[in-house]
Order: sequence, then structure tokens, then C-alpha cells
Amino acid sequence: MIKDERSAAPGTAVDSIIGLTASIALVALLLPAPARGQSSAQAQSSVPAPVSITLDEAVQIALARSYAVREAGLDVESGDAQVREALGLLVPQVSLNSTYTRNVKSANPFAGSDAGGLFQTLGFLDWLAYNEEARTDDDPGTSPISLADFSERRQDGLDAAGVVTGGSDNPFAVPNQANATISVEQTVFDMRAFLGASGARKYLRALNRAALDRQEQLIVSDVRQAFYGALLAQESATVVGQSVRRTRLTRDETAQRVAQGILPKYQRLSADVELANLESNLIRSTSQAQNSVDQLKLLIGLPVDQEIVLHGALEDEVDASIMTVSVTDAVAAALEHRSDLEQARLGIKLQDVQVRATRAEYFPTLSAFANIGYVGSVPASRQSVLSDPDDPFSFSIRENGVFSDSYWDLTASVGFRLSWTIFNGLQSRNRVQQQVIEAQRTQLRYDQLEESIKLEVQSALRQLQATQRQIDAQRQNVSRAELNYEHANARLLEGVASQLEERQASELLDQSRLTYLQAVHDYLAARNALEAAMGATPGASAEITFTANDETAGEPGGDNDLQ
Repeated sequence: MIKDERSAAPGTAVDSIIGLTASIALVALLLPAPARGQSSAQAQSSVPAPVSITLDEAVQIALARSYAVREAGLDVESGDAQVREALGLLVPQVSLNSTYTRNVKSANPFAGSDAGGLFQTLGFLDWLAYNEEARTDDDPGTSPISLADFSERRQDGLDAAGVVTGGSDNPFAVPNQANATISVEQTVFDMRAFLGASGARKYLRALNRAALDRQEQLIVSDVRQAFYGALLAQESATVVGQSVRRTRLTRDETAQRVAQGILPKYQRLSADVELANLESNLIRSTSQAQNSVDQLKLLIGLPVDQEIVLHGALEDEVDASIMTVSVTDAVAAALEHRSDLEQARLGIKLQDVQVRATRAEYFPTLSAFANIGYVGSVPASRQSVLSDPDDPFSFSIRENGVFSDSYWDLTASVGFRLSWTIFNGLQSRNRVQQQVIEAQRTQLRYDQLEESIKLEVQSALRQLQATQRQIDAQRQNVSRAELNYEHANARLLEGVASQLEERQASELLDQSRLTYLQAVHDYLAARNALEAAMGATPGASAEITFTANDETAGEPGGDNDLQ
């Protein structure tokens, strides 16, 4: 629709070359650096070649590289980890506990009682047994001896064997104690754990997935909006550039006539001022177009130093026929496809699970356990005194190892553990009440979201229909402005019109073209907003079916308006 009257060129072959170049460049961009056949040093020193990107390619890149989508994907992975964490409470819990204690000073368990004398009299038993054996022995050289002689000869035997006597006055003191235990515990009944694991598995994963789907829907909508805005900025700059070229030609023709004395000098000065103003507008428009492209690169996740060229035009994105959809169908599609509404539904179910899990505090918990351990009591001196069975006054020493069987014992136990809170100051009751209130609040939020979605869809549909009418009106207006400029320019060349008339016609043409571009952009933005409001699936917009208007549907107040 928008063309330069002073120059025109065929575009079929050019478009084919641009499309092929765009495909090759896009593949090269998305491939990793080694696959491009360049060394890392070359990649750092070379400037990335410009890449031509279409709207669909920008959407695909955004779905793969957008920061928002990648962050939502991390939320999904985190939710899966939370589900596995909740399920982990239902499997056996295995733990290993090990301790070592060095008893610097041990208390005598028999201190303050007469029981300690019992161990002091154990030596008398050995003396009495020796004398009894001596009396009954047939050997005449063996005879009973006194307690003092028995103690002296016994001590001489211990000294001869190198046994050190004395030391601690506490016979039960063990300086080194160690304990290693493996415990296995299995939940038998815990209503809170059961409900938490079930709710996480059913709803939490689906809720995070719905959040990712909604983020993808939003990023597609944002990319389309940014792409349309960048195209508008570029095509607006093109319109200003065409105006600059027309004004420059007019200025040159005016200067020639002034030099010939046909026109006064002030008209050339006026043309110079107008050209300077338009050139300033062109610089500003070009800068705005580049900023729009840079914002698009940031949105879709491309490096900011990667130069891209937008392939497409606003008019190419507009359907051949005016399209509309009924309010009933649009609202029904939104309620079915909007992922944020699905999030709200899952949130209600998850909150119901939370209420039941809080009520489960009234129930007892039962678990089974099994413990197996190794307990060691290692003395400071690990010598064992061995007596000769044939000679009670002859002794020998044996050195034991740290892990000798005489110091270590194996322990094992199994059982059940029951815990039931009978009364906790009505804390459970108040927690249940809080969760019930939160469930009601979640339901209110869902109802509010549902109504806001309906309003959003109706508003977007009205805006779409309004922009449809604007496109028709502005397209006709551009045709009239082009015809008006052609007449004004021809009259100027014939000398029957003034420069002012030609400039006014040029300004009207520029304004009508810019207004038409804005109308096309507004239509595309409104259609994009409607698809986003209806929950269009990324890459599958055909799920939302638009039907063509009949002859009266596009008229204000028609029977099918908003139907």
C-alpha cells in the first residue's frame, strides 16, 4: 500500500534471496561455535554477521532462549524436586550415628555404700581356695599358708610377669567408649505425610507446568507486540525518508527557479527549513527504530551485539479478509485455554489438600524402627593377666588389640513408635481455621480472575473490531492522499500551483501513511491481545478459529457486532 512515487523496483527475486539468506543465517546463529568452522580466537575477533529474522523465527527463538521462559522452566524443575522430596517421607529413612567418648574421670557407681568392699574381699576367696586344695592334696610338701604369705607370693608372681598393679580406685572406669549404630525407620501411618505427598504429586507439578505454559503464552504475545512495534518504527522511518527525498527534489527545483528569477528567494529558504526539519525527524525515527530492534533482541534472548534484520511488513501480517469471533466463543476459548486460570484451579485443590493435611494433626503417627549397633569399651591398658592353672603364683601377660572381641559387643533392637498429641492448647484448631480462610480467599481470587478474563476478552474483541474499521478507512484515505499529491505536484510543474500547496499535499500524504501504518499496527496489536486473552497456544494459533464477517458484521451496531 505504501510506495515511493519516484522509484519502484520488482521484489519477487529480492524476497527469494532475502528468505534464503535469512534461513542460512539463522541456522548459523543457533549452531554452537565449533560447528560454524571457526576457531575461538576468530569468533572473538569477528563481528557477527547480520541475521534476517521473521516473526515466527523470533517466536521460536524466544521460546528457547527467553530469560522469562527459562526461569519458568527452572520453577518446573524445582517443583519436581519438591514432589520427590514429599514422596521421600514415605520411604524408609536410614541413618548412621557414631560417637566416641574419652572419660577423663569416671564416677564410682558404688561410692558411699558398702558394696565396694565386696570386690576387696574377692582376694580372700583365692586364698581360701588355695588352702582348701592344700589340705586335700596328697603331697606332704603342700600345706596351708597365711593370708599375708599368700598375698606376698602372689604379688611376687605379678611383679615377675611385669604386671603393673594399682591405678584407678574405680574398677568400673573405662577411659575409651565408642558407639556406631545404623537406624532404619519406616512410616507406617502419618496422615499429614500421606496427604502432602499425594497433593504434591497430583497438583504441584501440574501447577508449575501451567505456570510455564502461561509464561510461554505471554512471551509469544510480547514478542509479537515488540516485532510489530519494531516494524512500525522502521516503516515510519521509511515514510519519513520518502518525505525527505521528495522535499529534497522540491527544494532543488525551487532553487533552480529562484536562480532563474521565476520565484522569490524566500521560497527557497522555506524549502531549506522544511528539509532540515524532516532530516531531523528522519534521524530521530531511525534511532527509535534501532532501539525497538534492540529491545526485541533482549526480549527473545539474542546477544545485544548481534545485528538482526526484520524480515516482513505490517501489511503482510494482516489477513486478506476482515476477521472476527463471537464473544461467547472467545470467552469459552479463554476459560478453556488460559493457563493462569488453570493455575488458579490447581491452587484451589492444593489449598484443599493443605486444609486436610492440617486437620491430620489430630491423628496419631506410627512408625516402625530397627537399630543395629556396635558398642565398644576400650580400657587404657589392654593387657590381660593370665594365671598358670598349675601354679597360682605364676602369671603371664597378653596384649589385646583395640578391636578385640572382649571390648566390643553387637546390639540390635526393633519396635514401633507411636506419637499422638492429645492437647496442644487449641493450636491445631486455629491452624485449621487459618487454612480454611485461606481456601476461601483462594476461591475468591479464582472468581475474580475468571471475571477479569471475561472482561479482558470482551475489551480485546471490541478493540479488534474497532481497528478493523480503522484499517478500511485509512487505506482509502492513503489512496486519496496519493492522488491529491500527484495532482498538486503536476500542477506545480505546470506552474499553476504554489510550493505551499505542494508541501501541504506532501504533508497530508505523509500523515495519512503514518496514520495507516499506525492503524495496521493497532489491528495487529489488538489481534495479538485477543489471542493472548484467549490463551492461544504458542506455535498453534490455529486452535483459535476466526470466522469471516458477513456484510453487516463490520457495521457499527450490526446484529453480529460482538456476536
